[in-house]
Amino acid sequence: MDKFVICGGNPLKGEVDISGAKNAAVAILPAVLLLDGPCRIENIPNIKDVNMLFNILRDLGVKVKDEGEGTVYIDPVGTNSYTASYDMVKSLRASYYILGSLLGKFRKAEVAFPGGCDFGFRPIDQHIKAFEALGSNVDLEHGIVKVSAEKLVGTQIYLDVVSVGATINLMLAAAKAEGVTVIENPAKEPHIVDVANFLNAMGANVKGAGTDIIKIKGVDKMLGGTSYSIIPDQIEAGTYMIAAAASRGDVVIKNIIPKHMESLTAKLIEMNIDIVEGEDWIRVKGNPEITKVNVKTQPYPGFPTDLQPQMTVLACLAEGLSTITEGVWDSRFQYVDELKRMGVHIRVEGRVAMVEGPSFLSGAPIKSYDLRAGAAMIIAALVADGVSEVKNVKYIDRGYENVVEKFSSLGADIKRVKG
Repeated sequence: MDKFVICGGNPLKGEVDISGAKNAAVAILPAVLLLDGPCRIENIPNIKDVNMLFNILRDLGVKVKDEGEGTVYIDPVGTNSYTASYDMVKSLRASYYILGSLLGKFRKAEVAFPGGCDFGFRPIDQHIKAFEALGSNVDLEHGIVKVSAEKLVGTQIYLDVVSVGATINLMLAAAKAEGVTVIENPAKEPHIVDVANFLNAMGANVKGAGTDIIKIKGVDKMLGGTSYSIIPDQIEAGTYMIAAAASRGDVVIKNIIPKHMESLTAKLIEMNIDIVEGEDWIRVKGNPEITKVNVKTQPYPGFPTDLQPQMTVLACLAEGLSTITEGVWDSRFQYVDELKRMGVHIRVEGRVAMVEGPSFLSGAPIKSYDLRAGAAMIIAALVADGVSEVKNVKYIDRGYENVVEKFSSLGADIKRVKG
């Protein structure tokens, strides 16, 4: 199994290009099942989660052709199955988007309960509520979600909690339903808007994505026949911004949408980090003195839960007591014990981590518990004194394209090693 060997102490300097958004790609690819013709999708990140989705689509009868440079030609006309088995989806949480797409296409779907990162129970009650509101029957049998409907009819649905997955699944299922579906209290993340824009580009009628109410007017056909480019990855961009700040470096993060980064940018400025914004780039320049901070993760436009572990590493380097409150998931501080191996001072009580800094980090053998905690381990190793080995990099590969090459281009001493 691969690991990263990192010798810390080098300030990151230079420029880095951000890839297409993982969270958008893993929803847009299942959405292709709704089309009645082929399409091209551009700016697709070359990561494990995307490649697993390609395999799932192929197993369902979809033609997928890699045209290089992040562009893929997809033809769903030959889709011949509404079943995705456990072996197909076991390592991919986002596979539940297959449910909404197959339901919209065939009026039935059978998809095994998904896998992915393990940091707390991931209920699908809001997904089930949404499918039933559209007129579906939903059964859970031996870890398989079975959904079927004679017809899907638009309705008004209030999501009891802000759920990215339920919002997207409902948009997918409702895109070809009869009448109008109204989603109240939807998630507003940038990739929600990107999925809606993709659907509209292919002939759907979705309005209000990114606001408090989304309205979907069902259409008979979505013809495809055009190209669509996925937005830049907000979380990848944030990871490199935090890494630049933590290493006291000077990095220009390119190919991004600065507005998507506002919650992070505000906190970095609060921590005495210098930030300069351009039209599609942000320059992050670290300072020797980092100020303590209080962060609470929230749904967009709040501070992203997917940047919480990385931000905790930066807080370890700050002067004074910082508090990091997790407002989305129950168990996202599993990585803290790995940081303690490196000499940090963190106490976790429930959903709150209290970080006493500044800490002097020493190189150590550490491991990833999930995708974003894995990114945090890289940042910790980059700022530590000495050599660290980061294990379980399979999680990191799920969501970061060319991570070793990108950090190396910024001056990091990082290598991928077998075994």
